[in-house]
Amino acid sequence: METLESELTCPICLELFEDPLLLPCAHSLCFNCAHRILVSHCSTSKPLESISAFQCPTCRYVITLNHRGLEGLKRNVTLQNIIDRFQKASISGPNSPTESRRVQPQRPYTANISGTIAGTIGGGGGSGGGGGSGGGSSARGSPASSSHSHSHANHTNHANHANHVNHTNANHSPAVVAKMDPRISCQFCEQDPPREAVKTCVTCEVSYCDRCLRATHPNKKPFTSHRLVEPVPDTHIRGLTCMEHENEKVNMYCLVDDQLICALCKLVGRHREHQVSSLTERFDKLKQTLENNLTNLVKRNSELENQMAKLIQICQQVEVNTAMHEAKLVEECDELVEIIRQRKQVIAVKIKESKVMKLRKLAQQIANCRQCLERSSALITQAEQSLKENDHARFLQTARNVAERVAMATASSQVLIPDVNLNEAFDNFALDFSREKKILEGLDYLTAPNPPSIRDELCTASHDTITVHWTSEDEFSVTSYELQYTIYTGQTNFISLYNSADSWMIVPNIKQNHYTVHGLQSGTRYIFFVKAINQAGSRNSEPARLKTNSQPFKLDPKTAHKKLRLSNDCLTMEKDESSLKKSHTPERFSGTGSYGAAGNVFIDSGCHYWEVLLGASTWYAIGVAYKSAPKNEWSGKNSSSWVFSRCNNNFMVRHDGKEMLVEASLQLRRLGVLLDYDNNSLSFHDAMNSQHIHTFEISFLLPVVPTFMIWNKSVMILSGLPVPDFVDGVATDLQEQQQQQMGLCRQDSPYLTGMKSCH
Repeated sequence: METLESELTCPICLELFEDPLLLPCAHSLCFNCAHRILVSHCSTSKPLESISAFQCPTCRYVITLNHRGLEGLKRNVTLQNIIDRFQKASISGPNSPTESRRVQPQRPYTANISGTIAGTIGGGGGSGGGGGSGGGSSARGSPASSSHSHSHANHTNHANHANHVNHTNANHSPAVVAKMDPRISCQFCEQDPPREAVKTCVTCEVSYCDRCLRATHPNKKPFTSHRLVEPVPDTHIRGLTCMEHENEKVNMYCLVDDQLICALCKLVGRHREHQVSSLTERFDKLKQTLENNLTNLVKRNSELENQMAKLIQICQQVEVNTAMHEAKLVEECDELVEIIRQRKQVIAVKIKESKVMKLRKLAQQIANCRQCLERSSALITQAEQSLKENDHARFLQTARNVAERVAMATASSQVLIPDVNLNEAFDNFALDFSREKKILEGLDYLTAPNPPSIRDELCTASHDTITVHWTSEDEFSVTSYELQYTIYTGQTNFISLYNSADSWMIVPNIKQNHYTVHGLQSGTRYIFFVKAINQAGSRNSEPARLKTNSQPFKLDPKTAHKKLRLSNDCLTMEKDESSLKKSHTPERFSGTGSYGAAGNVFIDSGCHYWEVLLGASTWYAIGVAYKSAPKNEWSGKNSSSWVFSRCNNNFMVRHDGKEMLVEASLQLRRLGVLLDYDNNSLSFHDAMNSQHIHTFEISFLLPVVPTFMIWNKSVMILSGLPVPDFVDGVATDLQEQQQQQMGLCRQDSPYLTGMKSCH
């Protein structure tokens, strides 16, 4: 029924066809809708009768009119009969709203294209017959309309809504309810005053009480498609009309101009060529976008609130710390002032004591000088009297005694002169506080030192040690350094790594700008931080990634085949056809053609790199193996060993008896081997030409040992080397590509044929 109803719906008014016209293009159109299309093309200078053509709203076919206009088009009688039968099957009773709609007067062109209350519930006049609210008044005056029944489900929903409204209103005072939710009256009630509305029909543009709603909207087509919402003022419903076409409800959305439009806007208006969308589709899309944006906004607001709370907490902490520092400043300055006051008193006492001592000494000297001066004055008077005597005999009798006393006084006055010390005037005493003044002028609060900087170019490493060097701009304000380090796990967020790692090793109280860490794993990357510390706090350096060198090893003589000769330093192995006297041990390579030797170290962690100087050898196999790998067969022939091999001009990789040819230079003289145990990979490289040859992806289960096999000439190993840049930078995707291209084969391997020819 719903599909049939869509076929019987007018493309303009979106309701069942009314007096349908049969257009030449075989489409149909309501007579009134066609009339409105013609009216929309009218102007003051162009009367309606002058319009001779219009476009079909469905297919855009141009319909040409004769002198009779729309009356010249044929009526689609068959379609009208189908609609009549459909309405009778859908609605029982002669007074159904659709039946009333058929007999209503012809509506003017300003009627709503999408249908009005008059077209839905019957009554005279429609939306144009009685002005803006004429539909509601006409419907209220129709006694036939009130005879329609409403379904029990709708009645229950409306009653529940009414109870909810009453319950809501009961929780508020009348004044508050009137202010928050003004009472909306039913526009269909005949009683005075009308009852309170419980629903508003957006399609009818009328608000109904529960009784009128049940009477006018039975649970049957087409009323089930009417949109019922909570009661809203009439102005809210009437406001959703087209701005360009009066009284036309908007029922489309123009995606180009991003605005609501009506059917006439799309049919004959300026939006006719624009892309449009249904209100439902646009509603769902915009609602979803708004909900997503709202969710993001709420999340952002939550983050901002958390950030603001942290900032407020920091502000509060700043206030507390400032008050604490201010109190500390006053306390420290008071202590300085007290120290200065005490020192002032001490120095003042010392000055007074020195003054008393010097004055006492000077007073004694003055008294001595005065006594000598008095004696000298008396002697001078007596000598002058003697000089006045003219009698020679009397002069000689008295002058002899006087002359001796004058001579003695002169001698004693010479002794008194050194006792007068001019330095006792206290003018050589000075108060010089210039150094202390400079110190006081430099008084300031102490801050945490600037972060130190780790000097990567100065750092050195061995297979189990790393020496870290760093510099600091505030070297004189740093009391000590603290070195922290841990194994690098590949985590790029160093802050998270620093806060979450439980295995950090800490070396405190370092007084120099360098430190050597011992006991590290060989071939392993580490993360280092240096912390500069003083009384005010500490700051960390930027993280530095440093790596220990590979594990050094030599060839183990106890594993060498009896036809191999090892050098004294166990770094070179040479094929020797003469059988050497060697005791048989389980770990020794044995068997025909298994001319091999192993390293003297088992590796179970880290990243290790060694190189093999191949010299003139053209038949060898280099790789790694578990301790349990058989010693009486070639390396790579079992599941416990992985090797890179050459026989004459053929290069291959081999594991578990499976072989694959690889490309390598015939001038390969220096083979680099990178064993990354932690990342489960074994790769081979042309060390001289900085080229990658092949990578094994291995899930290591046990410790592995380097293995070496030769069938001619000699090779030399170089171990404990740092990983070269070109090896360390081999991309992971290259390794994956090598793994995908690895087409391992068994007996049909072309290398296998070459191997047989080498026996």
